[in-house]
Amino acid sequence: MNRRRRDEKTSVIQYLPNVITLFSLCAGLTSIRLMMEGRIEHAIFLILLAAFLDAVDGKVARYLNCATPLGAELDSFADFFNFGIAPGLLIFNLTFIGQTGEYAGWFAVLILAMCCALRLARFNLSKPTDVSNSPDRFFFVGVPAPALAFLVLLPVYVYLSGYEDIITHTYLIAGHTAAMGALAISRIPTFSLKQLSIKAKWQYLFMLFAVLFLTLLFVFPWEVLIVMSIAYLASLPVSWARFQAIKKKTEPKA
Repeated sequence: MNRRRRDEKTSVIQYLPNVITLFSLCAGLTSIRLMMEGRIEHAIFLILLAAFLDAVDGKVARYLNCATPLGAELDSFADFFNFGIAPGLLIFNLTFIGQTGEYAGWFAVLILAMCCALRLARFNLSKPTDVSNSPDRFFFVGVPAPALAFLVLLPVYVYLSGYEDIITHTYLIAGHTAAMGALAISRIPTFSLKQLSIKAKWQYLFMLFAVLFLTLLFVFPWEVLIVMSIAYLASLPVSWARFQAIKKKTEPKA
């Protein structure tokens, strides 16, 4: 029989990646509750926590060699909720309810959710290939789901940094929300940190920079997130040009 025996034992550590994924889903769900209570700052931090946990669970699964189809499906479901639904509801609750452009805002939120779902479905259907000599190993196709949530919340960062009038520009925010969704399903190559490495002689400088960055993030969270969002958007033309350059070098000559 192929069915697993009910009394068969499995190491508890094998379930750790799935537990991390479920915890990230709890963070996304709790962010919606905090958003409804008006605690916008805490809601955003929980969405960012979900993004961090999303990066951790896959690495833990690979390190423990316990990746499973169940874990992959669970991860996609959590990503859709945390990065396709929760940020959209936060934007809608803060900006559009009872305001001019409410229907345009809801339409933009629907576009965001649908684009996130399509992006994740496309990722799940993509077949793994040998990319050791391919430029694909340095890039994602389109904006990944965690970055999508990070970018779509840019108007909220601006609002929390003190420019509260930003939420009165409802049509502008609706356009931004829909545009970020479109970037997720685009074919634009975006930089991936999976293959990022540094030389040993720069490790101390890198650690110093990381500590400085985290310090600034805790002291000036919204300003840092604004700069990071703008820098990420500005990197898209650079990543496209870099992809084309690497592709040209790696293509076999006729």
